[in-house]
Amino acid sequence: MTNVDKRVVIADDESIIRLDLKEILEGDGYLVVGEAARGDDALAMIRELRPDLALLDVKMPGLDGIEVATALKGTATVVVLLTAFSQRSLIESARDAGVVAYLVKPFRSSEILPKLAAIMSPANEERDAEVSQVEDKIETREIVQRAKEMLMQERGLDEPAAFEIIQQSAMRGRTRMRDIAQQILKGEFVG
Repeated sequence: MTNVDKRVVIADDESIIRLDLKEILEGDGYLVVGEAARGDDALAMIRELRPDLALLDVKMPGLDGIEVATALKGTATVVVLLTAFSQRSLIESARDAGVVAYLVKPFRSSEILPKLAAIMSPANEERDAEVSQVEDKIETREIVQRAKEMLMQERGLDEPAAFEIIQQSAMRGRTRMRDIAQQILKGEFVG
């Protein structure tokens, strides 16, 4: 999906901000399908038009950007907040509302476009690889933990001693602790 396919709704109570954003986005191939000055109008428009992306100002009449984001949580629309503020509480509220990012005003196209491109990319291979690595580490930790518990139970060891057996065996065999732990769990470990 290129930017040409990306449908956007912009909601900000300042018309000059909406105009600037529309110009920046359309210049990069996005299709601005709607604009709103009020949060409640933006929410109705987003529900009707189902854009790929909603750029919402934090402070608007009607509903604020976080309230709109909360109402959209679980939909396919990606929500990015526009704000002149960067307080910790705002960031936490935005994250809880399902906001994926925020852009701090004033902004330039050189800042916005790369950030939006990264947010809207359908398959971020680097992110997928990181998630896979984290899942692998968690799984390894669980396997090693079960192996430690088995050694502690079978040999009457304390946790540090059981861990040391796994660690030392892995170093001697020049293998991963996970492999040693799996041998222990399968009853194939001789050490």
